[in-house]
Amino acid sequence: MLAVRIMPCLDIKNGRVVKGVNFEGLRDAGDPLAQAEKYNDSGADELVFLDITATNEKRGTVIELATKLARRIFIPFTIGGGVSSCEQATKLVQAGADKIGINSAAVANPSLISECAESLGSQCVVIAIDVKKIDGEYLVFTKAGTHNTGINAEKWAMEVRDKGAGEILLTSMDRDGTNTGFDIEITKRISEKVNIPVIASGGGGTPEHFADAVTTGKADALLGAALFHFNKYTINQVKTHLADRNIPVRLTQQCDVNQ
Repeated sequence: MLAVRIMPCLDIKNGRVVKGVNFEGLRDAGDPLAQAEKYNDSGADELVFLDITATNEKRGTVIELATKLARRIFIPFTIGGGVSSCEQATKLVQAGADKIGINSAAVANPSLISECAESLGSQCVVIAIDVKKIDGEYLVFTKAGTHNTGINAEKWAMEVRDKGAGEILLTSMDRDGTNTGFDIEITKRISEKVNIPVIASGGGGTPEHFADAVTTGKADALLGAALFHFNKYTINQVKTHLADRNIPVRLTQQCDVNQ
């Protein structure tokens, strides 16, 4: 088993990191560059930046953010939000992003996945899938969680895999910001159906939640936001707990930096 990655997620709105519950009730969580440097120095394996209002505001992700991040941090980072063309994705990679996150545009135009994978390589293409359980079925939502596509999440996950996506960022809208634990059911279902890494997101509130998402949910990587942004737990505490459960993680001296 490869080392499980711990990835803080920074949702960006109006140039600030924000965090809400179930995609609503956003509160300020700091400056994105300052937060990025903190996580860079405290053991994060990767970072994810999502411009959460870019699609609804019909604008592209800010290229300047990727440029500034590339100059100030030394761990891989994914950036997404409003990416609707391979040209935009390419510009973000050229600006310094390691991977590109695509959600709404991929649902609207699935061929975009193949186009980006062929141009940039599958390793650069992360498809974000926001899901909500309705009447017992997990459905895909787009446009920052405001639009129910009616698409079955498991079928969509297999389609994005077939079109060349390198990873899936799977977020449970029901669990987002609740600190009640990841949605193990859908994480496991999708992880068992695709042969590409699945990043579990939404609900991680304790180190044990992270461990459960790996051991039971079969996740390859774990996204955290509120518990890191508001200093409930450090990355080191989460990684140490996983290591104690015999889950492989990258433990470095950087993890000992006080967050």
